[in-house]
Amino acid sequence: MKQKKILLLAGSIVAALLLAVLAASWYMLDYALRPGDRGHDEEAAWRGTDALFPGMTAWRDSLTRAGILRDTTLTAPDGTALHAYYARAARPTRRTALLVHGYTDNAVRMMPLGRMYRRDFGYNLLLPDLRYAGRSGGTHIQMGWLDRLDVRRWLDVVPALFGDSATVVVHGISMGAATAMMLSGEADLPPAVRAFVEDCGYTSVWDQFRKELRGRFGLPPFPLLYSASWLCGVRYGWDFREASALEAVRRCRRPMLFVHGAADDYVPTSMVRVLYAAKPAPKALWVAPGSAHAMSYHDHPEEYARRVAQFLAPWM
Repeated sequence: MKQKKILLLAGSIVAALLLAVLAASWYMLDYALRPGDRGHDEEAAWRGTDALFPGMTAWRDSLTRAGILRDTTLTAPDGTALHAYYARAARPTRRTALLVHGYTDNAVRMMPLGRMYRRDFGYNLLLPDLRYAGRSGGTHIQMGWLDRLDVRRWLDVVPALFGDSATVVVHGISMGAATAMMLSGEADLPPAVRAFVEDCGYTSVWDQFRKELRGRFGLPPFPLLYSASWLCGVRYGWDFREASALEAVRRCRRPMLFVHGAADDYVPTSMVRVLYAAKPAPKALWVAPGSAHAMSYHDHPEEYARRVAQFLAPWM
């Protein structure tokens, strides 16, 4: 009888621990993938963008009044409505920049790069809101993994917007850079995609969440990261390990420019060196001196524009 009580007690303790881990994993998943409404607040995004890059609101207003900056939508196979902004270049051109925003941001946050591409380079623009951001639907942030499939769908819209001869560079920042890299490994990319620019993207969702779990909460990856990854698979159909930009760039044969801030402690600068080493040529790397996460263009606008233009010139 005593042994039976001990076994029951041990079983109860194990069950309680498992429930605690599951509850913590559920919380972690919501904390990471459903972090509130910041990504939906376009006006706050415009204010923040204008503060970092003065004149952006005036640029938007001038394009809007002229009927140049427009909205477009598509419906994903699962019925989710996806939104994007687009703008044609001042002069007819086939060159097009598809710009992908970062975590808890939206397409508005990519408008400074949109201004660079349109004003300085003469490109057309397509700026999608990823799921759970801006004016797009969706139940959670996909960390670039399933977003790559949505961006692939936007590539099919490009000819209708800018003509059948359009050529495309996919340029992302942070999570958007991870999205671009994850897309770059797809086998069915259209020939129109000529190059990629990734700015401060992570090697994988697993690596980034492991770094955040340790840095923010002082916790090791086991068991919480493992259980949260499993739970993500159950709830959303993907897990942290499969969401790997590193594995995707190993398969990429199209040109890619890697950009990273030398002082980035959010997505560690060490990640870009691993990514760059894994990517077959053609490729180039620029580590922006002194720049924190996603601040390379803000800190070095002329050098950033020069390097991007120089890299893209042979391909676009």
